[in-house]
Amino acid sequence: MTHADAGGDARIHETAVLDHPHGDGGNPTVLGENATVRAGTVIYTDVTAGDDLQTGHNALVREHTTLGDDVLIGTNAVIDGHTTVGSHVSLQTNAYVPAQTEIGDRVFVGPAATLTNDPFPIRTATELAGPTLRDDVSVGANATILPGVTVGEGAFVAAGAIVTGDVPPETLALGAPASHEPLPEELSGGNALE
Repeated sequence: MTHADAGGDARIHETAVLDHPHGDGGNPTVLGENATVRAGTVIYTDVTAGDDLQTGHNALVREHTTLGDDVLIGTNAVIDGHTTVGSHVSLQTNAYVPAQTEIGDRVFVGPAATLTNDPFPIRTATELAGPTLRDDVSVGANATILPGVTVGEGAFVAAGAIVTGDVPPETLALGAPASHEPLPEELSGGNALE
């Protein structure tokens, strides 16, 4: 740990890297109180996290990312920068969050879920636009959410779904491509991540 500013009771593994530089240089990493950063994790400069950050092993958080309080970034999960993540968020093992993504509060992103931000990979120049996941969204394992898609508050994306268009609030998205169904009673009421 070089110039990073970590709050009290921080547990930073000796092989974790804070303040990894990027092209613009950047400001030191800032971590709130009670952070746990596990072995192999890399957090770039210009990252600010609230209290109670936890990472798994080998997590990556790129520059210009803001994380709220009580965020879990699982083993091998990647946040590719220029991203905002709310509080009480769980990004599980192997989750991928691209640049230009917005994630609200109490959001769950399951194992190996992939969010995308380039509608025409390598084919044509375009502005990147990551998805927006509103408060209390749940995304199941191996789901894929395409660029610019908004998943509405309280919506649930089923495991393996491929979400190609906006998902209304309090809706279940399932299938490939995903269709929308009413949210079953047992999935309503928001996420218990606080």
